[in-house]
Amino acid sequence: MVLAAGLGQRMRPITDTLPKPLIRIGGKAMLDHALDRLAEAGVEEVVVNVHHLAGQIETHVAGRTSPRIVISDERAALLETGGGTRKALPLLGNGPFFSVNSDSLWSETGISNFAAMAQAWDPKRMDMLLLLARRETSVGAGGKGDFFRDEEGRLTRRGEAASAPYIFAGVAVLTSPFFAGTPDGPFSLNLLFDRAIAAGRLFGHMLEGQWLHVGAPHEIAPAEAAFAAAQALDA
Repeated sequence: MVLAAGLGQRMRPITDTLPKPLIRIGGKAMLDHALDRLAEAGVEEVVVNVHHLAGQIETHVAGRTSPRIVISDERAALLETGGGTRKALPLLGNGPFFSVNSDSLWSETGISNFAAMAQAWDPKRMDMLLLLARRETSVGAGGKGDFFRDEEGRLTRRGEAASAPYIFAGVAVLTSPFFAGTPDGPFSLNLLFDRAIAAGRLFGHMLEGQWLHVGAPHEIAPAEAAFAAAQALDA
C-alpha cells in the first residue's frame, strides 16, 4: 500500500499544481523511488491511494507493469493514513503487506530494506514492524525523534524524554486483521502504533542507508545533494 493521497501543504506552492509524490529527487519522482524499490524486493502488486490532484498520479502510474498498480480512489474524502489504508483493505488481502508513505526517501547501500523487513517480519511477536532511521544521521530530520528501541527491537514512544534516537521512516509491515475495531472515516496509523505498543508488539527494523526528509521546498536541495553523494559512493 503506497499512501499518495495527502495534500502536501508544507510543500506549497509546489503542491498547488503538482502532487507531492511526483516531486522529483535524484531525477525520479518520489513515488517512483518507492515503487521501483518495492518491485526490486519482489512485490508484484501495489495499491496506490489518490485524492489531491488524483488524475496526475493516475496518469503517472498508468503505464507501470512492475509492480502492477491498483488505484484506491479517495477523491470523495481524504481519509488520512489509517483511514485510507482501511478503505483499501479489500484490495490488500489478509496476509502481511507494506504500508509506504509515498514521500519516504532514502539512499540504500546495496541492501533492499523492503526485502530485509519482509525477512524480519514475525507475526508471532509483532502486530506491526516499522522502518526506523537514526535521527542524528538523517538529512532534514528536525524534531526530537519518535521512538526508543530495546535490544529485541521492541519500540516505545519518546514521551516526555528530551529526545529519542529513532525516527519513523514511513514504512510499516502489518496485516488487515489488525484494523479490527478501527473507526470509519479519517484516522492516523498512529492509532495502530499505540495499540501495538500497549500490547508490547510494535517493533522496529533499522534502515540500512540514509533517510532523506523532504517536507518543504527548502528541503529539496539538501535531499538532492545527499542523494547524489550516496549514488557517487555506490558507483
